Amino acid sequence: MSEALFLGFGGTLAILFIGALGIPVAYALMVVGMAGMWYVGGFSFLETTVKMLPYTILSNYSFAIIPMFLLMGALASAAEITTELYAFANRLLGRVRGGLLMATVVASAIFAAISGSTIVNASVFTRIALPEMRKFGYDLGISAGCIAAAGTFAALIPPSISLVIIGLLTEASIGALLIAGILPGILTAVMYIFGIGVLVRVRPSLVPRHGLSETAARISNFEALVSIGPAVLLMVIVLGGIYTGLMFPSSAGAVGAAGALLIAVMRRKINLEKLWHVVRSSAGSTATLFFIVIGGLLFSRFLTFGGFIHEVTALVSEWQLTQLQFLIVLSILYLILGMFLDTLSILLVTIPFLFPIAQSVGVDEIWFGILVVKLIEIAAITPPVGLNLFAVMSASERRIPSKTIIAGVIPFVIIELFTLSLIIAFPAISTWLPSQMMN
Repeated sequence: MSEALFLGFGGTLAILFIGALGIPVAYALMVVGMAGMWYVGGFSFLETTVKMLPYTILSNYSFAIIPMFLLMGALASAAEITTELYAFANRLLGRVRGGLLMATVVASAIFAAISGSTIVNASVFTRIALPEMRKFGYDLGISAGCIAAAGTFAALIPPSISLVIIGLLTEASIGALLIAGILPGILTAVMYIFGIGVLVRVRPSLVPRHGLSETAARISNFEALVSIGPAVLLMVIVLGGIYTGLMFPSSAGAVGAAGALLIAVMRRKINLEKLWHVVRSSAGSTATLFFIVIGGLLFSRFLTFGGFIHEVTALVSEWQLTQLQFLIVLSILYLILGMFLDTLSILLVTIPFLFPIAQSVGVDEIWFGILVVKLIEIAAITPPVGLNLFAVMSASERRIPSKTIIAGVIPFVIIELFTLSLIIAFPAISTWLPSQMMN
């Protein structure tokens, strides 16, 4: 093994080891990246990089999209849009067997289009949907598993923070990546609804009763439809602006945040104190994300200048992997890593060397981004380190045992794997819509 490969694999293992000790991944990425740069380029190279890289990153206009999308999701949640979305979906599907599960899927998919955070989605719908499902006698495990799995839609359906980070790491078009997530996201939601329909017929004991929630029962179909109008309008403005080229993704995020604030004000759901809390929370999340991204780019710089990426790409070329073989290896790698690492850590550790390999075997950069996000979706609900599982358990105030939610989420993991195979088999699911975008 060459020195470059030894350093690259050694650095990756060091990050995994440090993370396993419970040390925040940002510190692990920074320490290993800085140590590696000092070794391969000396102190002057390290000093120059550490001085310049954080400023270069934070002064990049493209990064403005992250705080704007986070703020939009927080304001939309404060405006209680989720309650109306769930009531609307429940009016449509509540009387179908398994309807409350299907309503959770539909409402989560719509809210994902104005949220961007899988943990927020999972936490919010745990508080809204879980009590209703328990009241109608739904199995606790399948209810919690559905909420955790449906929460992952926010990783794929724009505005997705994960897709933004992939765009920043690969220098692919962020707008094209965001639009590319729409069809795979809709496909996933449809597959969930179909899978739930099959599941409740095979095991009818999981949903002994079905009906409308109290909120949905108090309103008519027309009132339910009207109530989601602001959320749909907000979604159309943001995604339509990006798709038509009228707005850059960063501008669309700002417009979306302003729209969500306007909705909250008009509904009298927010005051100055609550607004300050929302802004502080979004700023804190943004700072955390930026800190981790800077660490990831320091590590990426070490891999690049140390020759690791060149050596790995050459090695894979010698193996002469076909595109399909590479995608199978990629899937297995992410599924294994997803059992032990959080999704953001996986992205920052692996994208720097996997993306050049993907390009070498002819994988389109947009298709690659969607496949990676689909895989980290699965990682978010894969035990033992499935962040959405922890989010649901936390939001339920620990009333759900870990073994119960793990058993309940397994059917949705199977559905996700089947959906992943469709996205691999038919790349156009990911690439067709971006190809129709206006410049």
